[in-house]
Amino acid sequence: MMQDVWDNHLDSLTPMMKMYLETKKQHDDCIIFYRLGDFYEMIFLMMLQLLLRKWEITLTGKSCGLEERAPMCGVPYHAVDSYINRLVTKGYKVCIVEQTEDPAQAKGLVKREVVRIVTPGTKSLTLLQWMRGKIITLCP
Repeated sequence: MMQDVWDNHLDSLTPMMKMYLETKKQHDDCIIFYRLGDFYEMIFLMMLQLLLRKWEITLTGKSCGLEERAPMCGVPYHAVDSYINRLVTKGYKVCIVEQTEDPAQAKGLVKREVVRIVTPGTKSLTLLQWMRGKIITLCP
């Protein structure tokens, strides 16, 4: 579905969904944890149904500019480490995309960037530990 959206419907998508797809295109081998407010969202994930059943997460959808809503599910930011660890333990790569500006200060779409890619070889730090280290480094 994502390739079809990319190839045939890009002009119809919302700016946020275009931003998501650009990230996904650059990190196609990863599951994208895309920060939207207090949640990390996973969108257009082919294995979404499996994750939902296993983790008892509710499938939702987001208006993306197409007739169909984009299938997605989300996990609260404060619980993200356990979900990332489960995926990485099973051999998946996870790409974490954070909001890099204050939504209250943003003009238009909130800027987001890939802040970390977690693989089985890099999962020793939790995301919160890693972010705390970055904050301490920036603000000694």
